[in-house]
Amino acid sequence: MAMTVAALTKGMERQDWLKLRQRGIGGSDASAVAGLNRYKSPVAVFMEKTGQVEPEEAGEAAYWGTQLEDLVAKEFMARTGLRVQRSNKMYKHPEYPWMLGNVDRLITDEHKRRGVLECKTASSYKADEWQGDRVPDEYAIQLQHYMAVLGVDYGFFAVLIGGNKFEYRYVERNPGIIDSLIKIEDEFWNGNVLKGMPPALDGSQASVDLLNKLYPESKPASEIELTAAQAELVLNLHAAKEDAKAAEELVKAYENELKSIIGENETALFKGDPVLTWKSSNSTRLDTTRLKKEQPDIYQKYAVTSSSRRFLVK
Repeated sequence: MAMTVAALTKGMERQDWLKLRQRGIGGSDASAVAGLNRYKSPVAVFMEKTGQVEPEEAGEAAYWGTQLEDLVAKEFMARTGLRVQRSNKMYKHPEYPWMLGNVDRLITDEHKRRGVLECKTASSYKADEWQGDRVPDEYAIQLQHYMAVLGVDYGFFAVLIGGNKFEYRYVERNPGIIDSLIKIEDEFWNGNVLKGMPPALDGSQASVDLLNKLYPESKPASEIELTAAQAELVLNLHAAKEDAKAAEELVKAYENELKSIIGENETALFKGDPVLTWKSSNSTRLDTTRLKKEQPDIYQKYAVTSSSRRFLVK
């Protein structure tokens, strides 16, 4: 399958690039649409594609990832001997034009086969996500999406971890994953975005953050009348909370039984391997209640007021 170019991106302003991305689903959107992104929900992608919210500005980590991209690519070439080049193009799938891809680099191997290189940076706190042959789910889906769009059979990740540890991973095209991705993205684009019908909210933190962003404050004394179907959700929530409470009590019961077995010991072993610990620890916190009572001026000087909405079920 030949690579189909949607647009040239060299020198393109960020706003124009964002408008271009609104025409379809990009690699960084794919895992969110598939429900496999810890930081973004399908409904958040829907809101962006339909122009209801502005895409978030790149944070500090993303900024440095971009700055270090060329360095990571050069190190990859030095270690593998493979040739890589910038593409400066937005690609689209020839059969599904709403599948878009803006890759970091294109690779040419010793057999002149084309592939995709994704350059990543990760903090030392996320080093375990790259242990062994592991790749974070959102990145793995992103690369399969790109391989589908460009019609290539392989790709690589090159990652700089903690600023001083370099690794790379070879990834082959997975037809099963790609077929599933196409179905999911097709349903999302044609069934949700083009019809203006948002996907269902899920229980992810990404959905929680989006709702807090969309509705940060309540209108005083405002009310809404629920339909019968919406009221059913309240009953479902009550039932789920009861199930969660029962599960939490069961967890506590198992924990307490194991604590009674451990006693004064710190670690419990099974066949010589540690399976759980119960260690002593100390923590220091500020007694704000006492500070407010005994040093009200100091308390007032350093107190910070924040606004949030409290969700209560009657």
